[in-house]
Amino acid sequence: MARHPKAQPMLTHGQVWAALDRLAQRAGLSASGLAKKSGLDPTTFNKSKRITADGRERWPSTESIAKALAATSSSIDSFVQLVGEGPRRAPTIPLLGLAQAAACDAFDADGFPAGNTREEMLLPSVDDAHAYALEISGDAMRPAYRDGDIIMVSPLTAIRRGDRVVVKTAGGEMMIGELKRRTARTLELQSLDSSRDDRSLAAAEVAWVARILWAKQ
Repeated sequence: MARHPKAQPMLTHGQVWAALDRLAQRAGLSASGLAKKSGLDPTTFNKSKRITADGRERWPSTESIAKALAATSSSIDSFVQLVGEGPRRAPTIPLLGLAQAAACDAFDADGFPAGNTREEMLLPSVDDAHAYALEISGDAMRPAYRDGDIIMVSPLTAIRRGDRVVVKTAGGEMMIGELKRRTARTLELQSLDSSRDDRSLAAAEVAWVARILWAKQ
């Protein structure tokens, strides 16, 4: 009796999207960064676009996959290999205490955490490859943030008036507030606590500014 070949497992929705995520990671990009580099709408590969409003699975188009492969100089064979890779450890981001972050060697000149002696936390659903987390200590940030709250920040995300930001001064002071105004000469920061005065810093006093993207309270 002739034997039928063993049925091969079907390609799944999750496998294809996971392969696109791995393609982006291999190129040092976020999902939105890969879409931009591919000449697509920045939200094309975002997690929010993978399921329709009525709960149906939305698959990436062959055209979008082809453009992503061309943008990363990858072959279809390499993409197939990415599809076949097993599940990876959930992505994590660096986690530092706010007091620890004030140390002179905690960050590099661009505002990225430096060194390897730091904790990590699972990455929330924020599409940003450059983010890290800071844990609030004490009650100086109340009522906006309390002791133990965690905020996610990114030193590369564009900052606009009204955004909540973390500022580190050249003297090592860490502060959190709402950006009121920033010019070539000054940075004005509105306090999150109405009982505290706003701050105005000379540009030379500011080591770096990072936008707050997300908070866990």
